[in-house]
Amino acid sequence: MVSPPRGKFLLATRKREGGFPLRPLTESAKRRMIVKRGQEGVGRTQMIRIGTSGFSYDDWHGSFYPESLKPGDRLAFYAQHFSTVEINTTYYRQPDPGLFYHFVRRTPDDFCFVVKAYRGLTHEREEATPEAFRQFVEALAPLQQAGKFGCLLAQFPWSFQPTAANRAYLEYLRGQLGDLPVVVEFRHAGWVTDETLDLLRHLGLGFCCVDEPRLRGLLPPVAAVTAPTAYVRFHGRNAAKWWTHDEAWERYNYLYSESELAEWTPRIRSLAAQADTTYVIFNNHYRSQAVRNAQQMAQQLELDLP
Repeated sequence: MVSPPRGKFLLATRKREGGFPLRPLTESAKRRMIVKRGQEGVGRTQMIRIGTSGFSYDDWHGSFYPESLKPGDRLAFYAQHFSTVEINTTYYRQPDPGLFYHFVRRTPDDFCFVVKAYRGLTHEREEATPEAFRQFVEALAPLQQAGKFGCLLAQFPWSFQPTAANRAYLEYLRGQLGDLPVVVEFRHAGWVTDETLDLLRHLGLGFCCVDEPRLRGLLPPVAAVTAPTAYVRFHGRNAAKWWTHDEAWERYNYLYSESELAEWTPRIRSLAAQADTTYVIFNNHYRSQAVRNAQQMAQQLELDLP
């Protein structure tokens, strides 16, 4: 792992919506906004964006995508139904700017991308040199220039536990990413402390709330806001396949019930009352179960999708 540099690190100085000036809102974007009318945040408008983790899945054909749809047309079709997507292919390899130019051309003006950090910056941290961070950040330029960059998701593995060295790495991460809006997802339950939340607030890093199996060592369903961007990821509750599976998708083979989703509606509303933008992302992608649950969540929150 690369040692964090000595001295000061750069804190987030986020402006609005991904650190860049907002374009005028389209009518569909306005319909995705809610206004908090309670005592806290009277008259304040918040944005909730609902989508899925990834969009390019062969097994979505027939259940979401038309059977005849070409793979190259998936994103454009997806953007007719959702206003945001979490890009996870960037976890497996350093992205090329050309990928994001392609994404920009195939989505409407008010579409927004969350980009998952390359695993060399979160899992295989011996690769996390300043040059590796620079390469990743520079690749985001097409999204930023188009006003379509939402935030960066830095998902750490269960083995990333709350040690002094790992807290120092979060400082290093923040410094290397400059003023980009960043959300951190922990997998180890030891991070769920007031000390962690205070650290994230100090660094200007968002806390990723998760719904996942209620297994020992995994995060409980905590709802917290530590930055202008709030985030919730739904991984499913397939406890039997979480640690033991033959294929990676088996872990996320789960369809939430309406009552399970309803557990989160007051939490999401609470997050939205404290944040500028709240992302609600479904990662239970097997056979487009994420699509179905995302649509159900939008209905429960009384939000219009595109």
